Amino acid sequence: MSSLALRGPYWVTVRQYRRTLWLAGAAVVASLALIGGLAIWDAQVPDRYDEGGQQFAADDRGYTLLRLALDYGGTWLLFLPLLVGAFVAGPLVAREFESGTYKLSLTQSASPAAWLRAKLRTATVVALLTTLALIGVFWIGWSRIADSWQYWADRGPYEATGIVLIAYVLAAVAVGALLGQLIRRTLVAMAATGLVMGVVLLALGALRWSLLPVKTATGPVGPTLWAPDNPLIIESGLLTSSGARFDEHICAQEAADTPGAHTVEGLWGKVEAACQARNGVTAQYLDYHPQSHFWPTQLIETGIVLALAALALFAAFRVLRARHP
Repeated sequence: MSSLALRGPYWVTVRQYRRTLWLAGAAVVASLALIGGLAIWDAQVPDRYDEGGQQFAADDRGYTLLRLALDYGGTWLLFLPLLVGAFVAGPLVAREFESGTYKLSLTQSASPAAWLRAKLRTATVVALLTTLALIGVFWIGWSRIADSWQYWADRGPYEATGIVLIAYVLAAVAVGALLGQLIRRTLVAMAATGLVMGVVLLALGALRWSLLPVKTATGPVGPTLWAPDNPLIIESGLLTSSGARFDEHICAQEAADTPGAHTVEGLWGKVEAACQARNGVTAQYLDYHPQSHFWPTQLIETGIVLALAALALFAAFRVLRARHP
């Protein structure tokens, strides 16, 4: 058993931040109690089916509260990398330099690299275990509401039902270690890391559906065009006989400018139809990502984030070596 005990800087790190460890555990337990309790409550009410055979939960307050909890829960999980990065940058690293306590650690026969490595390994293990536990709790509820409420591509469910959130947490640890050393002021380092991770989350979230080429469905003008495989719709519009895409707002604007189009029944549609015929519109298109793009997109985005994490971690140890050879 003694070989399994924490030693040296690892023991010191755990002792220093044991309250944070307890807080992380309490957050997981509270989340499990909430989602698990709502799932059990929901299970007590049988499902009903509409005339088309679609399942729905009617008069089920547990189901309604479960949807609400997961709606907020998925959003809060997006803040997890920001919290992890801020903690690593501030209390774990910057405060040590700001207060000078790191000097005491370096006198205990531990090299600067070993000191930082112990802190980051401890923070990484705790952050990963907490993240995996919270993802598991989210899945308990998600398996119930996935087909009826939130969408697989929505912010929150997308991160919490895949592996990309784990990559963001690892990146937060690395970025926090780098900025904590560069800034060496607890609050400023925390704010800067939260800002950087927020920008990374927003930027990659905006770009993720450009990582894979979209699929396109086409059909005749008029009937509603549907795409298969529970799609994420990216763009829709009209096609001319040559296959060129036509801006449908041109005809909509022409109809809007026609006197009486807003009051005479059917006039708006007639003006639009005449405009489309005059411009050679013969079909419509739909650009979309099928649900089968979920995991390829997850893997590509995860790879990008892990590469950023590796660069930040490499830079963190280079800075440490330059300042404390």
